[in-house]
Amino acid sequence: MGDSIAFEAAAAARRLSSIPLLSVLDAASLAALETELERVNVPGGQTLFVENEVADALYVVMVGCLGVMVRGSDGHDSLIARIHSGETVGEMALLDGGLRSATVKALRDTQLLRLHKRAYERLVDRHPRSMLSLVSLLVRRLRNTTHHIGGQAPVRAVALVPLGYDSNHHGIARDLANRMADDGQQAVLLDCKSAACTTDWFNAAEAGSDLVLYCAEATDSAWTALCLRQSDRVLLVASPGSSLTPPKWLLGQIDHTRQPVDLVLAHDACQDARQAAGRWRERLSFDLVCHIRRGNSSDVARLIRLLRGKAVSLVLSAGGARGFAHLGVVRALREAHIPIDLIGGCSMGAVVGAAMAQEWDDAELKERLRHAFARSNPINDYTLPFLALTKGQKVARRLEENFGSIRIEDLWRPFFCVSTNLSAGTLAVHRDGPLVPALRASISIPGLLPPVMMAGDAHVDGAVMNWLPVDVMGAKRGPVIAVDVASDRALVPFGESNGRLSVWQFLRQRRKIPPIVDLLVRAGTVSSDSLGRAARERADILFKPPLEAVDLLDWQACDHAIEAGYRHAIEKLELLDKSMLRAPW
Repeated sequence: MGDSIAFEAAAAARRLSSIPLLSVLDAASLAALETELERVNVPGGQTLFVENEVADALYVVMVGCLGVMVRGSDGHDSLIARIHSGETVGEMALLDGGLRSATVKALRDTQLLRLHKRAYERLVDRHPRSMLSLVSLLVRRLRNTTHHIGGQAPVRAVALVPLGYDSNHHGIARDLANRMADDGQQAVLLDCKSAACTTDWFNAAEAGSDLVLYCAEATDSAWTALCLRQSDRVLLVASPGSSLTPPKWLLGQIDHTRQPVDLVLAHDACQDARQAAGRWRERLSFDLVCHIRRGNSSDVARLIRLLRGKAVSLVLSAGGARGFAHLGVVRALREAHIPIDLIGGCSMGAVVGAAMAQEWDDAELKERLRHAFARSNPINDYTLPFLALTKGQKVARRLEENFGSIRIEDLWRPFFCVSTNLSAGTLAVHRDGPLVPALRASISIPGLLPPVMMAGDAHVDGAVMNWLPVDVMGAKRGPVIAVDVASDRALVPFGESNGRLSVWQFLRQRRKIPPIVDLLVRAGTVSSDSLGRAARERADILFKPPLEAVDLLDWQACDHAIEAGYRHAIEKLELLDKSMLRAPW
């Protein structure tokens, strides 16, 4: 018991001295502040303070996570921000008092330090210079820092909850801990044997390790409730053959504490994932599906990166035949041993991204896509243009030949694509459901290919609204790589025409396809310059191969486009600091 108390005390001292907010204080001021701080433990799901209460104290999060809630017009609270370890909440209490502007709840078991306004005023009298420096820092943080709910949370504790007695969540936890240990990281694995430990002990265990893995039970036990309260993120673990009836108590617990939730499907070796995740999606609300195949170390490493905020996301733009340049960039990334964990795309970028999520290697990726698009024109099944110039049957057939009936959530890696919902006038994001209809919608250039009807709405090419959907990647779990193959000049100039283009000017180009097709393709993918700039600025790394020489529908130029993408990526990677893209896992 003595060792445990000493362990907890030492860990608490380290946490206090490491808080960035307190780094501006000298030793004497910090010692005086320690005597005024009160330690507060808030169980997960409990309220710290409510909107319109008198603001009388500042709080520093030592361990855990708080959620900032605001009441909507419908009378329900909405989570708008998260306050993580080392951050503060209630700063205005020290500055001007007043009323609380929002409600704050503990999203998990959270340990806080509370500084009352009266205590702060006493410290100002004794250490005015240090305390004013502290206030100045608070003001700067209020002015310059905005909490984003979509931002990556610093995950320190994870609850693994089995969705059945056949779910090997202990095995998944051991694989995670062993992989981290191989790379010099410490993960602590806890099960129900630790149920009698104190909250301080759990907090100290978290402070003394890189990740704490709580193995919950398949029942509504006190230990399972503690695991859920103590975690930053919840992993629901199931096997493809698990019962598809999640217990009601689990749904209630997750909704109560509001942690982010992912689904982990544990497969035997390379067992086909088809249809496994889709059935769970109908019954549960979760963010990502993470497929873990037994004996596949890459799957385990990917899950660690997702949890630790080191996952690499790849977003591929639209671009027609220029989309073959994506293959060259992907090849260069693989040769540089840069992992790709999450994938999103638009139009041709969606097709390439889905192939990557299927884990086709470079040779298979090139051969399949060349066969589907380059060996014969996929968009020459012309028809009377009631809906479009072509029937779209060749495109649909080739997508089905390559992707079959698989669902998006059953792909080995998380994937999304975008289309434009013409009926609603909005961008549609496809993260689940049948893959082929989503891809067909994402590449259906309006006027050239017929729209795809989904739930009664007409969907066309996503490039109409967002040809490089970096923003759609959502909650950033690490660096984002974007590949832009669409923004280079795309139409050949025909010279001056006084507002009209001569037929002979078109014929002299000797094009193999009607010129109207080029115009439709460009009109369907041009989007806006401002949107493109914003998307490129959001990316941590941008690849933009020189592709002006490749026409949007020149499928025969696929090899040139692939080589251009590869050479550009190789040259840029040589100049980049790749450490941010290479986690130890």
